[in-house]
Amino acid sequence: MPDATAIQPAGDEGGTPCAPAQRRTGLLQWESVIAGMALSALVILVVTLGVAGWWAATSHRQAAENARHEQVRVVSDLLAQHAEPMLAVGEVTAVRRALVEARAQNGLSRCRIVLPDGRVIADSEPGGITAVVLPDTWPAGPLDARSTLASTADAMTQVRSLMVRGRGPATLEVTAPAASPTGGAWEVATAPGLLGLGAVAALWFIYRRLRKRVVTLGLIRDALAAVGGGERSADVLALSPDLGPEAVAWNELLGERRAAERAAVAGELEGKLDRRREPRGELELACDSLAVGLAVVDERGNVRHANGAAASLLRTRRDELVGQPLVELLAGDENARAAIQSLVGGKSSQRRTWEVTLPEPERPSGDARSAAGGAAQSSVLRITLRPLRQEDSCAALVTVEDVTQQRVAEAARSAFVAQATHELRTPLTNMRLCIETALDEPEPSPAEVGKCLNMLNGEVRRLERMVSEMLSVAEIEAGSLKVHADDVRLDALFEALRHEVEPMAAEKRVELAFDLPPKFPVLHGDRDKLVLALHNLIGNAIKYTPAGGKVTVAVRADGSRVTVDVADTGIGIRAEEQDRVFERFYRAQDPRVAKITGTGLGLALSREVARIHGGDVTVQSEIDKGSTFTLSVPIGKAA
Repeated sequence: MPDATAIQPAGDEGGTPCAPAQRRTGLLQWESVIAGMALSALVILVVTLGVAGWWAATSHRQAAENARHEQVRVVSDLLAQHAEPMLAVGEVTAVRRALVEARAQNGLSRCRIVLPDGRVIADSEPGGITAVVLPDTWPAGPLDARSTLASTADAMTQVRSLMVRGRGPATLEVTAPAASPTGGAWEVATAPGLLGLGAVAALWFIYRRLRKRVVTLGLIRDALAAVGGGERSADVLALSPDLGPEAVAWNELLGERRAAERAAVAGELEGKLDRRREPRGELELACDSLAVGLAVVDERGNVRHANGAAASLLRTRRDELVGQPLVELLAGDENARAAIQSLVGGKSSQRRTWEVTLPEPERPSGDARSAAGGAAQSSVLRITLRPLRQEDSCAALVTVEDVTQQRVAEAARSAFVAQATHELRTPLTNMRLCIETALDEPEPSPAEVGKCLNMLNGEVRRLERMVSEMLSVAEIEAGSLKVHADDVRLDALFEALRHEVEPMAAEKRVELAFDLPPKFPVLHGDRDKLVLALHNLIGNAIKYTPAGGKVTVAVRADGSRVTVDVADTGIGIRAEEQDRVFERFYRAQDPRVAKITGTGLGLALSREVARIHGGDVTVQSEIDKGSTFTLSVPIGKAA
C-alpha cells in the first residue's frame, strides 16, 4: 500500500507533502466510513439470516401440521371402514379393540364412537364407555354427514359420521396431540447459519481489500470538498501519481475539466457576439409578448416560426411546434387544409378567416376535474391567414385568437333571450285572458272582477320583478349597480315576502314554513334589492322542490349580522356545479332542470345584492336530498 502524500501538482516531484496529522485524520475518517459500511452490511446479513431461519422453522412446522392432519384423516377413514360393518353384525368388542390398537399405534389421544343420544359405545379408554351393550337400534339424531377437522394449539380432532346398516347413525371422534417440530426446525436452520458464516468471512475479506484504498479516496474527497468551496486551480487539486491508478485518473479528469471550461468560455463569448450581430432579437421578444398567436407557414404548410402564444393556443410546446403541419395542429380541419393549400400555392392572395373547435385534451384518470365529473370544454380558435410572399417562395402569416369565452357568452345570451321571452309571455298571456274574460262578461260579478284584479296584480308584480332583474343585471355588467340605503324593517319585509310566495308554494303543493325570531333588528340597506334577492332564493327553492316537499325560511340575527337560511328538500345541486350556479345565465346540467323555466339570473343577482351590502350568499347541497342557500348581510350604517 503506497504511503499517503500531500495534494500536489501533477508531475511536480518537488511538491510539499501533507502534514502527518492530516494524513492520519484522512485515514481514520475513511476507515470509519468503510467500517460503517461493513457494519451495515453485517446488520443486513443478520436480519436476513433471522428472516430465513424464521421462514424455515415456519415452513417445517406447517409441513408437520399438514402431515399430522393427513395421518389423523387416514386413521379415521380406516376406522370408519372397519367399524360400520362390524357394528352392523354386532361385533362391538372387535370395534373397541380396534380403537385401542389405533390409539397405541398412531400416538392418538383418544378414539371413540358416540350415538346420537350421547352414549359412548366404543372408546380407546374403557372407562369412557357408557353403553356396554350395543343396542339393536337407536333413534337418528342431528348428525352431520360430513367429515370435519377441528384444530387447537394442543390437539386436533377428526369427526366422521358413521351409518350402521340396520341400526342407525353414529359419530367417530379421533383426537391426536398437535405435531411438535422443534427438533427438525433446529436442523433446518443449520444451513442458513453456515451460509451466514461464509458471508461474514467474505465481508471481512472485502473490508480488508477496501481498506487499502482508503488513503487515496480520502485525498480525492478532500479535493472535491475544495472544489465545493470554490477552488478552481488544477495545480492545487492535482494528486501525486505515486498514490496509484485512482490518483492518475483523477488528474486526467482535472485536465479534461480545465479544457471543457476553456471551451465553454469560448462558446459563451462567441454566442454573445452572434446575438449582437442578430437584428431580430427585439422583434422576437415583441412577438412573444403578444397575447395573439403568430406563426409563419412555408409553401408545404409546415410551421416555420411561431411565438409562445401560438404554442399555448395550439396545445403544444414551442420547440415541438416548428416543423409540424398546421393542419394537424388544427385537428385536421378541412377549412384550414383548403385555405392553406390555396394561399401558399399562389391560387389566392386574399385573407381567409375561419374558426376551429379543438376538443378538450384527455385528462389522466387521477385528475381532480375528471374525478369530479366536470364536463369537457372545447376551445374555439379564430384562425386568420394572410399572404406573405418572399422572393419566389410562397408563405403565409397565421394569427390565432382564442374566442371561446365570446362564444360561450353569446350562447348564454341567446339562451337568456329565449328564456326571458318565454318568461315574459306567460304573465302577459294570463293578463290578456283576465281582460278578455272581463270584457266578454256584460255584467261581471264582483267575485269574478276581484279574481281578475288579483291575478292582474300578481302578474304585474311578476313582470315588475323580471324587468327589475334584467335592469339590475344590466347595471351589474355596466358596473353601475348602486344601493339606495335606508332603514329597513325586517318584520314588515318578511311579512310581505310571505304573502307573495305562499301562493307559489300552494300552487306547487309544497309546504312553506317561516322560522322568524320574536324581535328583528333594523337593517340599513336597500329594501327593494333585498326583497328581490330573498324572493329569488325562496322562489328558486319552491320551483326546484317536487310536490310534497318542504321549504323552510329561517332567520337568525345577532348584534352584527342578519342571516337567512332557505332550505328545501328539492333535487339538489352537484358538488362541481355549486359555484357555477351563481354565474349569470348558467343553469345546472341536471336533466330535471331543463324542464323548469328560468333565466339563470336569480342566484347571480342575489349574490351581487348581498355583496354590495357587505355580505354574501353561499350554498350547501346534496343531490336528491335538497339545498340550503344562506344570505348573510351586516347590520348598521357601516355596511
